[in-house]
Amino acid sequence: MLGYLVPGVAFGSIEGQSYGLAGAFAILFYFGYSWIARIGNRALAKAEERLYGLPAADAAAGIVGLVVGLVVAALLYPAFRAFGAAAPWLAVLATLALGALGARFAVAKRPDVLGWIDAARTPVVKEEPKRIYEHKILDTSVIIDGRIADICKTGFLEGTLVIPEFVLEELQHIADSSDLLKRNRGRRGLDILNKIQKELDVKVLIYEGDYDEISEVDSKLVKLAKALHGKVVTNDFNLNKVCELQGVAVLNINDLANAVKPVVLPGEEIMVQVIKDGKEHGQGVAYLDDGTMIVVEGGRDYIGSHLEVLVTSVLQTSAGRMIFAKPKQLEKAAQ
Repeated sequence: MLGYLVPGVAFGSIEGQSYGLAGAFAILFYFGYSWIARIGNRALAKAEERLYGLPAADAAAGIVGLVVGLVVAALLYPAFRAFGAAAPWLAVLATLALGALGARFAVAKRPDVLGWIDAARTPVVKEEPKRIYEHKILDTSVIIDGRIADICKTGFLEGTLVIPEFVLEELQHIADSSDLLKRNRGRRGLDILNKIQKELDVKVLIYEGDYDEISEVDSKLVKLAKALHGKVVTNDFNLNKVCELQGVAVLNINDLANAVKPVVLPGEEIMVQVIKDGKEHGQGVAYLDDGTMIVVEGGRDYIGSHLEVLVTSVLQTSAGRMIFAKPKQLEKAAQ
């Protein structure tokens, strides 16, 4: 009958069978299209509904897992070539399986996956250890001395320099003194403070508080150091001792100067110039370049001249360092 429908084509021929199969598939597609379309639309609607109802965090984790699964499947694709004609089908199955497995695993482990994402996105910032800076409270003597400015300039003194208001008042009183020497010392101290504030990279705090019930400036400094948990910076020997008795940390400029002075040991020979008489009979006094005093036994006869001396002993205290020596000529004569 189909041969009559297609003129010139016999039903039993190969060409006739091809036309017959094509017509049959066309009829099946025509009647089955609506049914297939309805099933597909229902599946898409369910998938869309589930996708919209999925939390954003789960969706993000699922996408990450899906991508990871697809990447793993792509890496395994060369291994499927050994299966010949079945390789494409195996690759498709592996892609679907690994993609679905990666998505489900990522959703199940959502907190960990999102944590990894945040860790990879957030730059690692190394926190510097917190440094505790102490307050360094300056007394009047160390300001007038002037060496505190040089120490601050070198950067060896860290923290905040605290200058109490009562110390400034004492400096002002000294600068207004009728005595020329005191007036010059007071003005020098004010100049040093001005240099520290304006020229040096040091944090300076003017403490305006006062202790009216205390009259002595040294006692006020000790009490302020206890209140601020700071250290007193001084070169006053008596204040140094008071701070030690009161349990207050102290930084003595003289101790620092002695620590960096060249070490002179007994038995060494040095060249000095005797400047003046000593306290004891026959003594002469000389000085090193750093200001260290040398007491020369029998050096009175050599005042104004240079001579080589032999160091006999070294005495070091918070008040300074003293060196005792004898002229080398006298030592040789005694031998």
